[in-house]
Amino acid sequence: MLPLLRHCCDFGSHHALTWRSIFQTSGREQKQIRSWSAQCSANHEGASVSEKDSPKTILAVPDNSLLDARILYCTSPALGHNKEAHPESNKRVPAIVDALEKLELSPKHRGSQVLEIQNFNLASLDDVARVHSRSYITGLQKAMSAAADEGLILIEGTGPTYATETTFQESLLSAGAGITLVDSMVAASKLGPNPPLGFALVRPPGHHAVPQGPMGFCVFGNIAVAARYAQHQHGLKRVMIIDFDVHHGNGTSDAFYDDPDIFFLSTHQFGSYPGTGKINEVGQGDGEGTTLNLPLPGGSGDYAMRCAFDEVIAPSAQRFKPDIILVSAGYDAHALDPLAGLQFTTGTFYMLASSIKQLAKELCGGRCIFFLEGGYNLQTLSSSVADTFRAFLDEPSLAAQFDDPAMLFEEPTRRIKEAIENAKGIHSL
Repeated sequence: MLPLLRHCCDFGSHHALTWRSIFQTSGREQKQIRSWSAQCSANHEGASVSEKDSPKTILAVPDNSLLDARILYCTSPALGHNKEAHPESNKRVPAIVDALEKLELSPKHRGSQVLEIQNFNLASLDDVARVHSRSYITGLQKAMSAAADEGLILIEGTGPTYATETTFQESLLSAGAGITLVDSMVAASKLGPNPPLGFALVRPPGHHAVPQGPMGFCVFGNIAVAARYAQHQHGLKRVMIIDFDVHHGNGTSDAFYDDPDIFFLSTHQFGSYPGTGKINEVGQGDGEGTTLNLPLPGGSGDYAMRCAFDEVIAPSAQRFKPDIILVSAGYDAHALDPLAGLQFTTGTFYMLASSIKQLAKELCGGRCIFFLEGGYNLQTLSSSVADTFRAFLDEPSLAAQFDDPAMLFEEPTRRIKEAIENAKGIHSL
């Protein structure tokens, strides 16, 4: 019997809040997000989020849906979490969904191949507390009153991470999307040898959020919460996290730095924000050796990532033998992204998705879920995620339609080779 997926819409806070108030938007955007705002009642105004809230409605996903699906995805656009002119804006997920529709990769065009799970729970406070401190969680929840009064508050000392009155609830929902996909992936893997791949199209992103607080646009560590949930709820003891965001996933690294059962591997631009992720940071205590950082020189692109995958990522995964692979999929390494200096292309992201899919098939029964992290050029973000979907479907890349070779310059191959050889030496690959 297929396990049931949980579903509830308890969006409590210290003030009256409904789905309608979260999703007030223009007519054009309202059409784009109709599936996100559907089916949630506004009967929980003024309630606070707790472990003892109203009982959850159970939603079954039919066996044949999971058997036929090639892709499972959830969307959590956090439309209420927005700051004017901020790069991490509420336009990001709608831009992706719009591209999936235009490129005929949505459920409307693909039928049973592509399944969007529209009904899913917020992560529970216990789910989040497996990664973040209780004091941070409750402090953020209480801060929603100030955000409601002021409209927007800064929740990180250096200023880039903000909160609005909906941030707490929408961040719990984004973490819940990952949990739902873990549940669905496990259910699908019990039905057949080729489960669909998952993608949590969510924001705020998560990989910079440290156990004690927010950081770098990130509120809760969505992928870290999902990793702990996979271990705790489903017995998937050995979790591999691959992070190809242009910035080091310091929050994820901190959460698991001494854990021998979670292998965290990050490729990122050398010297970029937040300055962590040195090549000699390999974990500590029982977790020594299960953190691998590969800082790449500025200007690294497709050549660098193909070499990194073949010589570092794949051998690390083959040695670790994970039960599930989770991916922090940051698209800000694209050559046209405004916040960094690598030169990935749409084709690079297609290659990574295709290669990681094959790796998961070989090592852990195909169990693999991507989580949206960075990516701040809406055009390159949306086209790259769409090409990731095409890789999941084993269809040819459309990168030639989006990538102009004239935008690229020669990669620093000597420095790339040195970085890869250093990582291989440190980790005996």
